Parts: sequence; C-alpha cells; structure tokens
Amino acid sequence: MMPTPSDPELTMIQTFKTIATIRTDFPSKFGVPRQSGLVDELVGTIVFEPEYRDREALRGIEEFSHLWLIWIFSENRNNEKFAPTVRPPRLGGNVRMGVWATRSPFRPNPIGLSCVRLDHVELDTDDGPVIVVRGADLVDGTPILDIKPYLPFAECHPDARGGFTRQTSMEKPLEVVMPDDFQQLWEPGQLAALRNILSQDPRPRYQNDPNRIYGMEFAARNIKFRVDEGRVFILSVNPDS
Repeated sequence: MMPTPSDPELTMIQTFKTIATIRTDFPSKFGVPRQSGLVDELVGTIVFEPEYRDREALRGIEEFSHLWLIWIFSENRNNEKFAPTVRPPRLGGNVRMGVWATRSPFRPNPIGLSCVRLDHVELDTDDGPVIVVRGADLVDGTPILDIKPYLPFAECHPDARGGFTRQTSMEKPLEVVMPDDFQQLWEPGQLAALRNILSQDPRPRYQNDPNRIYGMEFAARNIKFRVDEGRVFILSVNPDS
C-alpha cells in the first residue's frame, strides 16, 4: 500500500535537520571543482551545530580514510519547477541529458553527495569537535545533512562506466601562468589548490574567448584570469571585498 500524505513516514521525510556546515575557501560557486576529490589540496572544516557537538558521535571515524557528505545546494535559486532534462557543463552546455543521469544541482530535492578524504579530527576547538577533510567541492557555509563512512569493499567499482563524462575526464590540464609576486600571497597548500583548480579550467564549457577576463573568489582574494591556447594567465589578485 502506498503511503498517504498524512502517514508518519512522509512526515519524517520532511523534517531533515542541518547537522553541520562546512568552511572552505570558496565564498561563491564559480571555481568550485566540478566533482569532489579532484583537488585534494582543498581543505574544508566541518563544524557541527551546537546540539551535535558531541565527541562521542565521532568515535571510530578516524579509522576510515574517506567520508560521504550529504548536503544541500544552498546556493541553488532556480529550483521552483521540475525540469526533466538539464545541460551538463561537461557537454558544453548545449546537449540535454535526463536529470537523473547527471549531478546537476537543479533537481526536485537539491541534495548533493560528495566523497571527501578524512584528514584529521580536532576534538577541542572553540566550535567543539570538528572534522577536517580534503577534496571537498562545497561553497563556504554549505549545510550538511549527514556524514557517512566510505566503504571500499562495497562502494569501489573499478569496472564502472562513466557515461557521457568519459569523453572529458581525460582532458589535458591547462598550464597556469602566475607572476612570482602573486605566489607569495597564499600558503603552500592554498597555492597548490589554486593551481589545480585553474588547471582544470573552471570556465563554462561553451565559453572559449581568449580575450574574456574571468573573476574567481578564493581564500579571501579575487583573482582575475584569462585562458588562451591551453594556458591560464593570472592577471591580478586583490583582497576580496
């Protein structure tokens, strides 16, 4: 028998709670890696809501190398009407695919799923126990609904097919050209992360104008760059206002 709108099961589905938020170097969406795990140098800190700041809830978590984060596309503002197809950026934004065949944020329930590497746990901070992860593809302040351990014996499938993403997954990284004085503005880990992000070409796939200048916010700075003939040229770096 199908549940009715008044059944307890449906009521429970509608009462998810935010258990934590994540702190990252991305105040906005542009430049965030298109998938988790692509830029291991990116560090994120998971800060729990006050009612969940219990170190006992983290007992045993450091025995796992990777975690699943289930989160909300909090920056998604265009989710009022269901669209059965979307235009994946990997296909240049011109080809439509079924929404269930993509990881588009524009879906009936704006829920994201990311596999991140567990770096370490800090039990005694001003925010209670926190989890430090690497490779997250989340904007700063993203609400997290749940955290689960990644289980390699059940979830690693070397023979899995990548669908339409396979044709772009092996593209050659771009060369990043950065003046020496700009390199001194970041910590080594942040600098490596920035190079990796830019080498993957954060531009929309359908834009290929070598004279167009793009702006990206990262680690409290606004970075202007352009892309031409397989190279990313960083033009300016200014404090993020």
